[in-house]
Amino acid sequence: MEELANLMHGFGVALQPFNIGVMVLGIVLGVLIGVLPGLGGANGIAILLPLTFSMPPTSAIIMLSCIYWGALFGGAITSILFNIPGEPWSVATTFDGHPMAQQGKAGEALTAAFTSSFVGALFAVIMITLVAPLVAKFALQFGPAEKFAVFFLAFCSFIGMGKEPPFKTLVSMMIGFALAAVGLDSVTGQLRLTFGFTEMLTGFDFLIAVIGLFGIGEILLTMEEGLAFKGKAAGINPRVVWETWKTLPRFWMTSLRSCIIGCWMGISPAGATPASFMSYGIAKRASKNGANFGKGEIEGVVAPETAAHAAGTSALLPMLSLGVPGSPTAAVLLGGLLIWGLQPGPLLFVEQKEFVWGLIASMYLGNLVGLIIVLTMVPFFAAILRIPFSIIAPIILVVCAIGAYTVHNSTFDVVLMLVFGVIGYILKKCNYPLAPMVLAIVLGDKAEEAFRQSLLGSQGSLGIFVSNGLVGSIMFLGLVALLWPVIADGWTKLRTRTAA
Repeated sequence: MEELANLMHGFGVALQPFNIGVMVLGIVLGVLIGVLPGLGGANGIAILLPLTFSMPPTSAIIMLSCIYWGALFGGAITSILFNIPGEPWSVATTFDGHPMAQQGKAGEALTAAFTSSFVGALFAVIMITLVAPLVAKFALQFGPAEKFAVFFLAFCSFIGMGKEPPFKTLVSMMIGFALAAVGLDSVTGQLRLTFGFTEMLTGFDFLIAVIGLFGIGEILLTMEEGLAFKGKAAGINPRVVWETWKTLPRFWMTSLRSCIIGCWMGISPAGATPASFMSYGIAKRASKNGANFGKGEIEGVVAPETAAHAAGTSALLPMLSLGVPGSPTAAVLLGGLLIWGLQPGPLLFVEQKEFVWGLIASMYLGNLVGLIIVLTMVPFFAAILRIPFSIIAPIILVVCAIGAYTVHNSTFDVVLMLVFGVIGYILKKCNYPLAPMVLAIVLGDKAEEAFRQSLLGSQGSLGIFVSNGLVGSIMFLGLVALLWPVIADGWTKLRTRTAA
């Protein structure tokens, strides 16, 4: 009851006119940031952080968190309409969202994505409100071995539950691991695969690779196929939104499962990107329409968007309760709190109740305001498909180049983007999946670091990965996911023999 009273007081703080104004402004800015490939929520918040220094801490953090919500929503727009992930966690959304747009269902895809984002974030906010102490205690149990187990589960799920042949998925993932190894070794400090380029000391940036592989690669393929979008002009009206809403309750189990996966990944912290991939893979296996995934199945949009937003939102929980950011964006928000003289951690809930509960209340309101704004603007987003490709392609190229340049303010990144674009084109022509490579690039160095730290702590013994129930269970689930095709075939044959 005390927490409920604190939350009601928090709504009183969040509903102040000035805070509502910064909330709307933050959502709009966040959507624009999410649409621009390469900028991202963390970079956008970092750039706009100085604008909030003159604001009260509560208003400032409300604006920054709403920029985050807007970026989460906006990432789906370019993924669905152009097959260019505006955000890393939107990669899985392209698998079915873009085919839906090509079939003239851009409005349905965008509505499903935005609504699923709202559901995932709302679930995570409710979890933050109700089970913060329990979740914080669980997060404290994660050491290097547990983190590697989570990454192992994500990799195995993609190989065993992906729609592509396991061999091609594995090859693509191995290329990603090799690219992730470029740069300074975080454990020994040695240089690896830099070939004398000082710009590669920090390795390949994930966003550069994504913009090139998906954005430039897609443009090259489209140019080859005739300088025209493969989809039809998209129109949308309130009836489309309503019809889509009537369809979505059929996927309540997918949404619930994706919410749980997302919250677990957000707190662990593995992040929104593997959460979206894992949720998509599991949804494909569990769905009766799994064979249609990748061809424009609306359930294939619901699963990754719900999981990604649940993960992105729940990542704020360890930041607030432990002072440990669960994502890059949460790390930027943590820096903002420290600038305002607020020390995240368990004492924050005691010493700064008004701030904490005002922020949590703004999560509810910001999520709702974000849904309303993006749904209202859906006609503008869907109308983009009516623009001739000969006009929009140069604009996309310029936007991609700007996005790549802004990551490190380096022209070398623009060159890398073009190189990755050619690689993406070649792999697509050879029917090799890009998503496993992207997953390996973004998680490869983190998985390697966690693996080596685990072995250092155990003096080289692999037994550390079964040393307790938590890490052992996660590793076991990873092996089940990896061998899932074999297990499924064996189970089917067993049932057939039993029935006979």
